[in-house]
Amino acid sequence: MQASRLLSIMMLLQARGRMSASALAQALEVSVRTILRDVDELSAAGVPIWGDRGRNGGFQLKEGWSTQLTGLTELEVQALFLAGLPSAATELGLGAAATSARLKMMAALPIEWRDQANTVASRLHIDPVDWYRSAETPHALQEAASAVWGGVRIHVQYQSWRGLSKRELEPLGLVLKAGTWYLVARTLGKTTILTFRLANIQSLERTQKRFKRPARFDLAQHWHASTQRFEAELYKHSALIAASPRAQTWLANGRVNAVALPQATSSERLPAGWQIFFLPIESIEHGVRQLLGFGAEVKLLDPPALHAALQQELLRLNALYQPG
Repeated sequence: MQASRLLSIMMLLQARGRMSASALAQALEVSVRTILRDVDELSAAGVPIWGDRGRNGGFQLKEGWSTQLTGLTELEVQALFLAGLPSAATELGLGAAATSARLKMMAALPIEWRDQANTVASRLHIDPVDWYRSAETPHALQEAASAVWGGVRIHVQYQSWRGLSKRELEPLGLVLKAGTWYLVARTLGKTTILTFRLANIQSLERTQKRFKRPARFDLAQHWHASTQRFEAELYKHSALIAASPRAQTWLANGRVNAVALPQATSSERLPAGWQIFFLPIESIEHGVRQLLGFGAEVKLLDPPALHAALQQELLRLNALYQPG
């Protein structure tokens, strides 16, 4: 415990610079007397640490001194946060760096912690790709990552539903969602931050022009807000359905965003165990495709336009499979 606390003191001073004894005590949840005793032990062990008295005093390390506990390289630092996602690190070209970073982190741990760390590594595996889907590795991924790390602009040809377009982008971050890579970037001269699917980038050229990132931009917060906005705009329609117990299991296993409603929502007489749901859909066409996947385990109750489109599709299916 003491060894861990001594290491924490060095890391805090290395990261924050000068800190008072009371600030260190508060950060490590110990007494000021314990901090003073620990500082004496660090100094006796040869760590260049000293303290200044007075209102603006505190402890600090010798300027330019660092612990060098890990000896991490630049690539290993980039890969550090991908140590639990080996497939993502490999796709970014950081697979070997992630492995060596993990080994160096393990070497820096106290002996009694290494077994515990190995236990977690051997019993926890993160697979970011959903069931029945294949991982997507865009050809421009590593080039895009290099531009993101370096903070330089890129020229791309992007294929969207509107067609092929040429853009100069300021790449702000990469996102891996359910096995699909996305680039979060600004178009040169504009303040709006957009999302680009990397697989749709037909060509990418990295420039030497650096750009200034937006002040206080937080990639995780931006992604959360943009996905919420996207889903709200995407599901502009809804359907009222009745689902059998089997279909209810499918809805749960598929994490479909359906909301269970009381039976009084509809006057429809349903078999025992059936439940009424409110089901968001993108469009009438999307609703037809989704409902056909449930077969006779789901009955559409509303709206009439979706009901008519579903009946039309069923007639086409019947004609398609008629003998002869």
